[in-house]
Amino acid sequence: MLPGMSVKPPAKPRIAIVGAGNLAGALAVALRESGYRLEQIIARGRAASLRRARRLAREVGAQAVIATRAQIQAQIVWLCVPDGAIAEAAKSLVGATDWKGKVALHSSGALTSDELAVLRKHGAAVASVHPMMTFVRGSRPMLAGVPFAIEGSPRAVRAARAIVRDLQARPFSIPKKRKAAYHAWGMFVSPLLTALLAASERVAVAAGVNRKAARERMLPILEQTLTNYAWLGAPGAFSGPIARGDVATVAKHLDVLQGVNGARDIYITLARAALRDLPAKDRAALEKVLNR
Repeated sequence: MLPGMSVKPPAKPRIAIVGAGNLAGALAVALRESGYRLEQIIARGRAASLRRARRLAREVGAQAVIATRAQIQAQIVWLCVPDGAIAEAAKSLVGATDWKGKVALHSSGALTSDELAVLRKHGAAVASVHPMMTFVRGSRPMLAGVPFAIEGSPRAVRAARAIVRDLQARPFSIPKKRKAAYHAWGMFVSPLLTALLAASERVAVAAGVNRKAARERMLPILEQTLTNYAWLGAPGAFSGPIARGDVATVAKHLDVLQGVNGARDIYITLARAALRDLPAKDRAALEKVLNR
């Protein structure tokens, strides 16, 4: 190489995405913004699926195709379909390309790379690549800084890690046998937290505050709780009558929550979890009032 000449970085692999749901949309946009070429958005044959695929394809400069007609040239195929559909979607793509040398990924949190065994049998390197993030209609989160749990064959894992780093996200390894526990962890920190917030709204109604107002008024304490947790950990962020050992207040809560369907049971379960995991005073008396 002559002095002053620069080495051109290798071209990023081309990617095809299977599915056009909430995760696929966020991933496709993030990949394009990170310099990846999205060749195809592959959909099932149903009209609604194809419409979503066409919308996403227009957004990211890709082609929308039906799985049964797909002719895949991309080096990486990323399946973003529901867990129960992964194996069948993989099977439907067996004839879409020569899989030797290609990488197939799926984004299930609970299932392992073995869901792509049919593509592995035909020569693909396979991995599961799951972002610890929530994806819902009407919201498209940024992926920068998001942890991605990865497991699979070495070549697919290397490719996935490179992509995740290009997204400015954070790859980490997860053993196959830990995937179910990993996904249950994610269930606690988003879907079940949302269920707790919905129950909190019902308690607010019992206090004479409507749900919309309750949602607005809860945000400051929720935000501060998360800030405290981030900086101080769970023990340092824990406050309230259980932390203080205020048995009388807990008893009042239990009495009033009898009129809120299901809320008393949730309170007792979480209070017992707090007594087990977090600092609290007068534990014996608190346990007694929770058991009465």
